[in-house]
Amino acid sequence: MEILSQLLPFVFLIAIMYFVIIRPQQQQAKKHKIMVDTLAKGDKIVTSGGLIVEIKKVEESFFSVKFNNDVEGRLVKEAVARKYEDEA
Repeated sequence: MEILSQLLPFVFLIAIMYFVIIRPQQQQAKKHKIMVDTLAKGDKIVTSGGLIVEIKKVEESFFSVKFNNDVEGRLVKEAVARKYEDEA
């Protein structure tokens, strides 16, 4: 019984950390993965480096992207920060 009363604060602290830190991060990672998986040709994205590029082709682990009128390159899917929404 004494061991249980000593471990109870640690169990409570771990539960708080799970609901405040770990679970929200998992949900955010899941949303980001779904967003990356639904990107298609023609979508504009913001890279983790801050560049705004347009997707030209979707590959298995890369995007072929267009930086401007005559510069194209490949971008790993993990480098996508978010989808770019034009400000009207």
